[in-house]
Amino acid sequence: MKKILTLTILVTMMAMAPGSDVRAVDDAKITIKIATLAPKGSNIMDLYEEMASRIREKTDNEVAFKIYWGGVQGDEKDVIRKIRLGQLHGGGFMGPGLGLIVPQVRVTEIPYLFRNYEEIDYVRSRLEERMNVAFEEAGFKVLGWLNLGFVYNFSKVPITSLEIARQQKWWTLEGEPIGRAVYSALGISPISLSITDVATSLSTHLIDCANSTPYGAVAFQWYTRFNYMGNFPSTNVLGASIVTKKVWDRISPQAQQVIMEEARASHGEIVKATRAEDEECLKILKDAGITVVHEIENEHDIQFIFDAAKKARESLVGELYSQELLDLTLALLEEYRRLHPENTTVIGIH
Repeated sequence: MKKILTLTILVTMMAMAPGSDVRAVDDAKITIKIATLAPKGSNIMDLYEEMASRIREKTDNEVAFKIYWGGVQGDEKDVIRKIRLGQLHGGGFMGPGLGLIVPQVRVTEIPYLFRNYEEIDYVRSRLEERMNVAFEEAGFKVLGWLNLGFVYNFSKVPITSLEIARQQKWWTLEGEPIGRAVYSALGISPISLSITDVATSLSTHLIDCANSTPYGAVAFQWYTRFNYMGNFPSTNVLGASIVTKKVWDRISPQAQQVIMEEARASHGEIVKATRAEDEECLKILKDAGITVVHEIENEHDIQFIFDAAKKARESLVGELYSQELLDLTLALLEEYRRLHPENTTVIGIH
């Protein structure tokens, strides 16, 4: 209870603290303004702020970051619009936001494909340079990549069959092509909402099911509206920090090198912290009375779900990514499994 109260206070306080310490950026030659939905009061925030502080120090105040936490600049679509208008220089985005800039980046978020962290790390690391180039061509510099955790179903009733699942009011992110394709293949008509509208919509019963990482469910306070969560995840959330090439090209080559070295190291630490916080949040969820249910054990339903996922990813060829990129992603996954036959771990809540 103490942990829940502390996190609640910190999330509430984020609206009172719109950005990094102004005094820390006033004397910088270049101030990079970035925004993110990630809340204040987490290990992730601490690591990012420490990175920003080191960059300012090591570049001798050439570069400072002003970070707007907790969605105070709006959702990811709003942040991208403000970047286009020159009001912001970049942001920390999840897959849907990144996909608004480079659609093909979503290829590793297709559902029911990756079984564990090692598989996702292997495939994404081998696609990283290709995605870096794609963002450069779109006018952005990628500072670092993140794997933000596996996504689980949260509901007010136990979802133990497709029939029960189809009776629920599911949320999908507004304008989200992967969610649209998957739910369509499953025979579910979801309700599209901005991420900032989810909590209110759960309270008013506009929706009664949502997908989230454990950390996201706690940080956004969604878990207080749910009674159950599934034990088997659907996908792993991609993330990245990006800035515009316009601001990046103003930075000296020496400072650029410092930024990339610090960013890569910090993003690696953030991935570790994210996984640790997911585990901690699982404890919080269970302590709060959330019951973990073994979802859909009927073999026919299970096969239908995997077939639907395949149908969905194939339907997105040409809209999000090419057939060549999808084939490469699947080939990299098979390559990892061939090289590591000992790793049969299936991530989930056991």
